[in-house]
Amino acid sequence: MDFNLLALILAAMSSLAVGMVWYHPKVLGTIWMREAGLNFNPEENFNMLKTFSLAIFYAFLMAFILQFNVIHQFGAYGMIGGDIANAAPSYAAFMADYGNKFHSFGHGALHGFMVGLLLLLPSVGISSLFERKSFKYVLISGGYWVVTCTLMGAIICAMAK
Repeated sequence: MDFNLLALILAAMSSLAVGMVWYHPKVLGTIWMREAGLNFNPEENFNMLKTFSLAIFYAFLMAFILQFNVIHQFGAYGMIGGDIANAAPSYAAFMADYGNKFHSFGHGALHGFMVGLLLLLPSVGISSLFERKSFKYVLISGGYWVVTCTLMGAIICAMAK
């Protein structure tokens, strides 16, 4: 199986697009800042280049691992240890039947949604409990990841080779 670098980059960049809307002051940004205990101070030293560069890098790592959840053929490839030359005939039969199936925007969105809802939202929730953040904070921050993973999964799966 080949990695689609362009799909991973676009998926990573989509996290910033979702964040620009999600955390906009007229959407959920003002509520999130209040719940997070943050105050916007334009004079505060904020390294925007570092923050956004690392955000894209981390989102790329998430996209990289998300592809294994949204593209089922990676599972078959993993079962043979990545060595197609020594794969049993059943691998070739499976890939002949399912090699390009389930590579759609909707299928990727479904699996991305499940990862966001069942992995990332609970992760945000657990951290928020110990950070003593409100349930609103959990819904806003966790909800961002559910929406982001849904879009990332959709992009990755739709662009699968």
